[in-house]
Amino acid sequence: MTIESFKIEVLPLKNKLYRLAKRLLENVQEAEDVVQEVFLRLWARRDRLDELQSIEAFAMTIAKNLSLDKLKSKGYRSEDLTERNEQIMNTTPYKSLEINDSYKKVLTIIDSLPEQQRLIIHMRDIEDYDYDEIAGIMKLSVNTIRVNLSRARKKVRETLIKTYDYEFAKN
Repeated sequence: MTIESFKIEVLPLKNKLYRLAKRLLENVQEAEDVVQEVFLRLWARRDRLDELQSIEAFAMTIAKNLSLDKLKSKGYRSEDLTERNEQIMNTTPYKSLEINDSYKKVLTIIDSLPEQQRLIIHMRDIEDYDYDEIAGIMKLSVNTIRVNLSRARKKVRETLIKTYDYEFAKN
């Protein structure tokens, strides 16, 4: 693979790789380091990248594995801040606060899911990967992906309903 084809095929994956790493690590600097490491590894293997069915799936797998390795390492500390970069336009301050609160609740619920379900729901609902791509990245069958995604969504829905029922009963 030439430098030009690497720039065209691999570098555009930067944002997806970053979002996956940041979601797993909850740390901007660590996520950037993971993306850089993925690019270094892909560049080192550039002669064999043409043999792959999906460079994107391979890159996402590397990013996932590197992120999980960082999480398992002894010295790792995640940031305790969850920042939302998107601004909600054309809403009242009250509605904006309510939406932001709901968003944070959903993220907290997703973070409480088992690791496999958390990754699958992130890739499907946030990154918009199709089932075959997720199956390739996770090295699982499409049916297993569908089952885990269904369970994850059900858990998020049930927990959110319980949370709002409790809050409504309090008031």
